[in-house]
Amino acid sequence: MKRYKDIVGDGGSNIVGQVQAQQAHLERRLSGVRHLVAVVSGKGGVGKSSLCGALACCWALDGWRVGVLDADLNGPSMAKILGVRGAQLTMTEEGVIPPQTPLGVKVMSMDLLLPSDAAPLTWAAPTQQEAHTWRGITEANAIREFLADTDWGALDVLVLDLPPGTDRLATVVSLVSGHVSTLIVTIPSDVSQLVVRRSLTAIRQAGARLLGLVENMADLFPGPDAKAMAREAEVAFLGRVPFDRALAAAADQGRVFVTGSPESPAARALVEIAGLIRTDLESHRETGDSTSGAAPEETTRGGPNP
Repeated sequence: MKRYKDIVGDGGSNIVGQVQAQQAHLERRLSGVRHLVAVVSGKGGVGKSSLCGALACCWALDGWRVGVLDADLNGPSMAKILGVRGAQLTMTEEGVIPPQTPLGVKVMSMDLLLPSDAAPLTWAAPTQQEAHTWRGITEANAIREFLADTDWGALDVLVLDLPPGTDRLATVVSLVSGHVSTLIVTIPSDVSQLVVRRSLTAIRQAGARLLGLVENMADLFPGPDAKAMAREAEVAFLGRVPFDRALAAAADQGRVFVTGSPESPAARALVEIAGLIRTDLESHRETGDSTSGAAPEETTRGGPNP
């Protein structure tokens, strides 16, 4: 019996050719997407997905063509938050047609593929005890397929809602050849900020462009100031979103928070943060600058709730 090291080349599988073909297909699919924005938190429970959905709606209301990929395969929530849960996916020769919200936001999520509310995501393997061995590769392939097999069409921005942790960001960056900007979300908590500091290091190591930091649920916890941490870490501080029960309710009901409560401090903060990010993305596209987002001192002066 031959061992792997005894096989000359790839054993006839043409694995290199397959990977190159998959990558070329992905690049063609994303050729109509002007900006890729990954929203990361490092830590769960900071309201990242609700923030992601609200920003997507803000950009759509501002006239941008927006898509959202729920890259949290094991805990998908974007279909629920954006109000398309239960929608039927349409298969065409061009790919999967994603459902759209009333604002025209295109949404793709594992939640749209699971058979029931109680059904967990399981990976195919000879035994489930062996599934963990291949999970990382399988999840990377799943994200690639979501990106490449969805007919996104022309988009101004495709937002990727990543799960807690930093390993998925490295996967996404490798798939899209580094052309991704990242937004990091925290709350005023020592634990959250500890994880965020590590996430910032991981983002920089992955070679992703960093848009800045947003502090969510800003007045709910008596923790440290995220603005000070951003300044210390030399990261643009984009603003604070105060806690609002209506934002959580809107996410549960699949409603657009910023139009339902436009005068609330949280809605005003979200609109302003979305505007700052859009300006930064457009400026980056025009100049081709590969550095991080706007300088912290410039952004915090113009950002909401300084």
